[in-house]
Amino acid sequence: MKRTASSSTTALAPIVDHQTLTEYIQSRFDEFSRSQKDVAQYIVDHLDEVAFQTAEELARRANTSSSTVVRFSQALGFHGFPDLQDAARDEYRRRVEARGAGGEADPLFGLDQSPGEAAIAADHLAVEETARRLSRSVLDAAVADLSKADRVIIVAADQVAYFGTYFRHLLMLLGIPTDIVASHAQEGRARLARLDENAVLVGITAGRAHPLVVRSLQLARHRRATTIAITDATLSEAAKLAQHALFYSSNSPSFVRSHVALLSLLQAMAQGVYANDGARADRIRAYRLK
Repeated sequence: MKRTASSSTTALAPIVDHQTLTEYIQSRFDEFSRSQKDVAQYIVDHLDEVAFQTAEELARRANTSSSTVVRFSQALGFHGFPDLQDAARDEYRRRVEARGAGGEADPLFGLDQSPGEAAIAADHLAVEETARRLSRSVLDAAVADLSKADRVIIVAADQVAYFGTYFRHLLMLLGIPTDIVASHAQEGRARLARLDENAVLVGITAGRAHPLVVRSLQLARHRRATTIAITDATLSEAAKLAQHALFYSSNSPSFVRSHVALLSLLQAMAQGVYANDGARADRIRAYRLK
């Protein structure tokens, strides 16, 4: 498993039983500590960045320390982060080659991208990756549950709270009673107390699932409410708790995560509800929102 001095291919080869690095990390995810899980989630969902980042940059993105990144690498059987990065680069190269064989379109910008162009290009790729990973059956099921819900409660804290508020706005336009919970305040707890089997709880997360989202999903399951998780982490605890889990990519070279794909996904869900109900469509047309 470990890379030896006489061979540079051990860290590059599939780890166990022809697994890729991300597959191997996913298979062992439950063994890791909480901080190591943050690193694991980031690597699985941001392989293209990890392949070229330093350990310090990866630690900053995963909200942990560089020593945790090194210990995580060693826990996987590598001597250190450089060996893990070799495996990440090899898997990323194979993905690029596979996409190239299908005939990719020309890049949006030249090689000498400005910081602004790089951010736009990353947003474009984030939406594309979200579309590629989207499960039509999961999206349709989530839309169907939203359409028939007596009440929707959206739980979104910190950096995604604004998007929870915007999604509430869209659902309210469609005539669906919707509440937003963005903190542990008494008002938020009172809204969660209304959960029942006819309600839908939507948890929106970025990175490690916020404790408020996790506890709300657990409460919703206990109350037999329908649960939907919208997350940028494949291995998110929120996704494991929800009946329907929808993934969006937040890859970005910026100092913050990209939320373009999240916004696209929320609007797609609202559009699905709108298109599936003629009465709602007629009512919205009367508003002449455009």
